[in-house]
Amino acid sequence: MTYKYFGAPDRATAARVPTALGPGGLGLDAGELGSLGRLGDLMETSGSPNGHLSTKIKPETMSAMVLTGIQGVPLHQVPPLELVVLHPDYAVVQLPPTVVEPLRKADETELGAAAFIWSTVPDRRGPRDAFVIYSMLHEWQDFANRLHDAGHQLYCLVWP
Repeated sequence: MTYKYFGAPDRATAARVPTALGPGGLGLDAGELGSLGRLGDLMETSGSPNGHLSTKIKPETMSAMVLTGIQGVPLHQVPPLELVVLHPDYAVVQLPPTVVEPLRKADETELGAAAFIWSTVPDRRGPRDAFVIYSMLHEWQDFANRLHDAGHQLYCLVWP
C-alpha cells in the first residue's frame, strides 16, 4: 500500500483528487499536495518534478501516534478515520480534527515524548527511531499548520 497525505478545502474536493490526477500521475503541486520531506526509510519522495510524497506510514498509525503520544488517549480509544471515497483502485480518508489539532498545537516536548513512546514499540530500534519519528511528527506538524493556514483539511490517498 502507498499513502499520500494532501490538503483540500473540503471533502468534495478531496474526493475528486484521485480522478483529477488520472491513472498516470499522482503528483500535485505543493499548493495542492504537501511534501513532508524525506524521513529515512519511513518515507520516500518520488522523482516527480512536483515533489509529491509517498509514505509507508498508514494514516491509522499517524492518528495513533498523535493521540496516544501527544494526547495520552489509550490505543483502543483512537477513533477510526473518516472515509471520503472507497473505490476498487483507491480510497481517500480524512484525518479528523481530533487528530490534526493536537498535532498542530503540540510543543517540542510533546513531540519528543510521542516519538520516544512510539520508538519503544517492539519492532523499532530505539533512539535512532525516536529521532526519525520526532522528525516525521515535526514535518507533519508543519504540514498540518500550512494546510490550516490555507483553509485546508488533511486527507490521505491510499492505493495498492
